[in-house]
Amino acid sequence: MERAVPLAVPLGQTEVFQALQRLHMTIFSQSVSPCGKFLAAGNNYGQIAIFSLSAALSSEAKEESKRPVVTFQAHDGPVYSMVSTDRHLLSAGDGEVKAWLWAEMLKKGCKELWHRQPPYRTSLEVPEINALLLVPKENSLILAGGDCQLHTMDLETGTFTRVLRGHTDYIHCLALRERSPEVLSGGEDGAVRLWDLRTAKEVQTIEVYKHEECSRPHNGRWIGCLATDSDWMVCGGGPALTLWHLRSSTPTTVFPIRAPQKHVTFYQDLILSAGQGRCVNQWQLSGELKAQVPGSSPGLLSLSLNQQPAAPECKVLTAAGNSCRVDVFTNLGYRAFSLSF
Repeated sequence: MERAVPLAVPLGQTEVFQALQRLHMTIFSQSVSPCGKFLAAGNNYGQIAIFSLSAALSSEAKEESKRPVVTFQAHDGPVYSMVSTDRHLLSAGDGEVKAWLWAEMLKKGCKELWHRQPPYRTSLEVPEINALLLVPKENSLILAGGDCQLHTMDLETGTFTRVLRGHTDYIHCLALRERSPEVLSGGEDGAVRLWDLRTAKEVQTIEVYKHEECSRPHNGRWIGCLATDSDWMVCGGGPALTLWHLRSSTPTTVFPIRAPQKHVTFYQDLILSAGQGRCVNQWQLSGELKAQVPGSSPGLLSLSLNQQPAAPECKVLTAAGNSCRVDVFTNLGYRAFSLSF
């Protein structure tokens, strides 16, 4: 009986494959650890990388400090969204959400704690889960995406407790009104919908593309990003990036930027946005562009503000998108360096 001869792997083939993978990488999601010293980034290959912000920001940092502490395969498809609780990292992919213990990941023990799949209408349906949102007051997680519904999961029991229906197409983004138990959702149907979590009812709908000052038909009607601050909301995508007064459903400021925006957030007295193009945009609420700070990626999909009080030395803005790099801004004026898969 002949012995099997193992196939020889050409020298350097692994390195070439990894280089090609990095070349075509997209980073969809980010999440800061509860201690504020680490950053998780999820990419289109289903990998999650954990970076040490404290090491990369140290005065003794080397190039190796900007590489992942650990990288692991989390999902079969892309990691579209991530959020962190006080102990766990929650990640979303195609049709499922998984939980990982931060303490174990930092010890390089990357075994999933649990995974859950929302109750979809058919067993053949495996829609993307595009957005995750924590609701701390009720210890729940809201997830939404390709099935046009918002699913609420009780984080204590792992059971799905309600479904919110109203969108007629893919949901891209979620935001929480913290003072009241209400959630905003934006989707491909061009609508921003406001949901009362007490009654599980839709209480307000804003069809952004129907407002002439916001409409940009050549870009489509989709809502790709939104954020809320009390009675105010900012949203964008196909329609122009616009600040709205929620109580009156009135657009108050249309920001003068042509490129569709993919992520937006309120920060102090500014609005930060990013999307097509390399820049993180800083806006005054009046609509004046305060600054455009270039990054290293040709397009940006996510911004993350590390404001964990436990690690003030790691207070940074990070931006990621169509590359293998996560840009780190130690202040809003310039990119200090980049982390890289």
